[in-house]
Amino acid sequence: MTNTKEILILGGKGKTGRRVAAQLDNRQIPYRLASRTSAQRFDWYDESTWSPTIGGADTAYLAPPVGATGLAQAGRFVQQAADEGLRRIVLLSGRGVGSPGREFAVYEGQLGLEHAVQASGADWTIIQPAWFAQGFSEDFLRYDVLAGEIRLSAGDGGEAWIDTNDVGDVMAAVLLDEAYTGATYALSGPRFLTMAEVAAELSAATGRPINYVNLDPEQHVAELIAQGQTLEDSEAVRDLFAVIRNHRSEYVSDGVQQILGRQPRDFTDWARDTAATGIWAQ
Repeated sequence: MTNTKEILILGGKGKTGRRVAAQLDNRQIPYRLASRTSAQRFDWYDESTWSPTIGGADTAYLAPPVGATGLAQAGRFVQQAADEGLRRIVLLSGRGVGSPGREFAVYEGQLGLEHAVQASGADWTIIQPAWFAQGFSEDFLRYDVLAGEIRLSAGDGGEAWIDTNDVGDVMAAVLLDEAYTGATYALSGPRFLTMAEVAAELSAATGRPINYVNLDPEQHVAELIAQGQTLEDSEAVRDLFAVIRNHRSEYVSDGVQQILGRQPRDFTDWARDTAATGIWAQ
């Protein structure tokens, strides 16, 4: 059964939310963005904004806030939304969350949110993507690329980076087809690359040298703090990269193939096309 009712997008201005909205626009599916700057203001940390946002919604795409506090708030929101009539939730989570043999404390908040969604009483689908390739073009790592040094505490571990456009395509498909209800899908690119290999790919795409500098985890925290990050956020970033550092992301997942019936985009193609936009031009 395909859903054509208005879809609520929570986190609609983020990397995935923008792409989900674009896909729904292409298909002329009605949706409503919810954020601190939307017509109907929504704030994860202001619970007075929750009920007006939930009102009239049938299905929601939920890209949760970062950090333990934000994830806990999202869990409370999910239960309230289900109690107030939200019928279906599609959750953006993270690859490896809840997977046996890949337990990391940094995933506890995300796992708690997954459990909250599953226990809410609403229909649910959970999507667990690998790290986004767009982290190097639309997030803080863009500045590392521009500086010619990717400075991270990822060691020599690999990650199966995924093009966020593939994630947006998957999310739109899942939101519009209830056949995916009650399932969790892990997504990744077609191969995993170490940070040194990522740097080499970006060097080839941009035509200038980009190197990977492997930081000690505590040095990584110190550098993030020096850049203006809070201690809590800096330690969370360090802990996320510890998953890669400990070689726990060196596998591929077939969620893109399962849902879209095609292969995910390769990092080489993404880097080449992204470089052509001029986003890394100096």
